[in-house]
Amino acid sequence: MGTSSTVGDEPATAVRVGTVAVVAHRKKTLGGGLDELRAELAGAGVEDLVWYEVPKSRKAPKKVRKALKKGAELVFVWGGDGMVQRCADTLAGSGVPMAIVPAGTANLFAANLGIPEDLPAAVRIGLHGRRRCLDLGRLNGEHFAVMAGAGFDGDLIREADRTLKGKFGRLAYMWTGLRHVRGELVGTRITVDGTEWFDGDASCVLFGNVGTITGGIPAFDDARPDDGCLEVGVSTADGAVDWARTLGRMAAGRSEESPFVRITRGRRIKVRLAAPRTYELDGGARGEVTKLKVRVVPGALTVCCPGPVP
Repeated sequence: MGTSSTVGDEPATAVRVGTVAVVAHRKKTLGGGLDELRAELAGAGVEDLVWYEVPKSRKAPKKVRKALKKGAELVFVWGGDGMVQRCADTLAGSGVPMAIVPAGTANLFAANLGIPEDLPAAVRIGLHGRRRCLDLGRLNGEHFAVMAGAGFDGDLIREADRTLKGKFGRLAYMWTGLRHVRGELVGTRITVDGTEWFDGDASCVLFGNVGTITGGIPAFDDARPDDGCLEVGVSTADGAVDWARTLGRMAAGRSEESPFVRITRGRRIKVRLAAPRTYELDGGARGEVTKLKVRVVPGALTVCCPGPVP
């Protein structure tokens, strides 16, 4: 490859890579699609290319493992947050950089890192951008990059209409959530780094690795994906009126001002729930649980980000 390029307005030194892998969700679209992605990589001088397409994000980990066995030194992930989460979970600890091509609906991880929904720009960042070692969260054995949660958040993700979300974004999450809220408060005990932090009835528990979460809501103002901590939030909102006030303040970036929200940060968190609740990771609903074990994994994932290579 040996050429220079630009990331944003700053010159970037070209990075020499050997085998480059693409793991793509074939149902996701951006720009000229996967044909344009292949053309951009060829035009950039990538000669050793391993290419995989999957119909669902849950099939991506197997392809990532195949790419690593074939000696991939850089993995481009084409898709949304669900695809990124599945691939990040597999790449965690490998040291192999992940380049994100944000072709999904929300693309929250990419947005938090400043990676634009622009195919050529995303390719340039992948090939020539700054390599950052970022934290991941780990919930019940599975890594997440943006956030995880249980309770109202998990129900919201499970019930959200994909067409509505795609059209209206943040407002769709709020609307769907308020339509389906049942005011379920569940006895919740939360321990943060070995100390009991919360013991009472709650409707939602959230864990954030970055500031902007589900629906593009800026929930955790001080979150950074490289600070070795996770943000922890619990809500005691009960019913549609409380949640309307809570979501409104979160959308305005004033989460901590809500009387129904408490926020702290920590490295290891344990949650016990009096009744089973749905949990989610990076916008993907999982099953119902009564226990959550969450911890931060510092520097677990290398990600190609805007900015020149040092």
